[in-house]
Amino acid sequence: MAWAGWVFDFYDLILYSFLLIPIGAELRFTRLELSWIFGASLAATAVGGMLFGFLSDRWGRKPVLQATILLFSAGTFASGLAPNFGWLMVFRVLTGLGVGGEWGTGQTYVAETFPPKVRARYGAFVQTGAPIGVALASLVGGFLAPAIGWRWCFFLSGIPALLVVGIRKRLPESDVWLARREEARAAAAVETRPGPSILFSPRYRGLFFRALVLTLFTMSAYWFTYSWLPGYLHDERHFSMAKSAAWVLVTQAGGLLGYASFGFVADRFGRRPAFTAYSLVFAAGLTMTTLFWEAIAGRPSVVLAFMFLVGVGTGVWGGFGPLFAELFPTSVRGTAMGTIYNVARGVQFVTPVIVAVIAVRYGLGGGMFLAALFAAATAGWIWTLPETKAVALE
Repeated sequence: MAWAGWVFDFYDLILYSFLLIPIGAELRFTRLELSWIFGASLAATAVGGMLFGFLSDRWGRKPVLQATILLFSAGTFASGLAPNFGWLMVFRVLTGLGVGGEWGTGQTYVAETFPPKVRARYGAFVQTGAPIGVALASLVGGFLAPAIGWRWCFFLSGIPALLVVGIRKRLPESDVWLARREEARAAAAVETRPGPSILFSPRYRGLFFRALVLTLFTMSAYWFTYSWLPGYLHDERHFSMAKSAAWVLVTQAGGLLGYASFGFVADRFGRRPAFTAYSLVFAAGLTMTTLFWEAIAGRPSVVLAFMFLVGVGTGVWGGFGPLFAELFPTSVRGTAMGTIYNVARGVQFVTPVIVAVIAVRYGLGGGMFLAALFAAATAGWIWTLPETKAVALE
């Protein structure tokens, strides 16, 4: 269920990237207005991450995971009804709230389920939902939208809600969370009411801020790339929407390999070496497909190879769930995961706007190239955090 939630998390966010053009044409939005709507949905993920992370620590992983999937499904469905800028902004914000809550809750759930020696690979398996979600968005946005219209694309995207209805009765609660709750009740400890304040205690505040910076770097690398990737291929490289979608699918094939392999690399060699290697692969691939596009444009197979490497590099996201689970205790794990990840994602509300502004002078490729710099920063910053390979959860 966590994996499926992650599929539709990314499907919902990236589908909007593909629908920018038909939405703008019908509702007469400027590129900047479309960027603000996208940015607002990313900002809402920060609020959703903190809110639902706290609720998952208090009420449990299972009910909160279900609630987040229902919320972002409803927001996406309602987006198809939007008559103007204001209503579309509201519905995309609702979608962002649910998307923000799902990641932290789902990854916490998975981290508390699998033993230390294989935790990274199962956390990474959950993340394979991301390239599948982006690929699904590419197919719907690139091939189906021209036939049925952007509104029906949003209507069909309410289907994930059926997942909750179909599977919720068979889903167990996290045994780690249940055990921690009983211990807290028996001891009548202060931690029976977990809250964000624990994250700022002397023991955890340094870890919290270093983990937040790491996530900001990696999140910026991702969204500087993907917020305008379909538009970059369509507007600047003069691809049709179908061809743009097909090339984006190449990056997602690389992403599927990257996510699936990251956990094995992290379990074998450690979290820090894995983060560094995959981030540098991402930076190299993106540099070649933006800054040096003209140098390799005459050889499409070479361009596609570098786009594939961009996808492989995004596999670094497979490490965040296990890493954060190993850094923070059960009593605030959901709050920590949801807050760090989604504050970093919420800040990305300026990313599509920055790319659009830079594009006025340097083109979309110039704005997207900033992602390579953030990926390189991730490769170095991970070494400020402790190695947590195979540690037992507190």
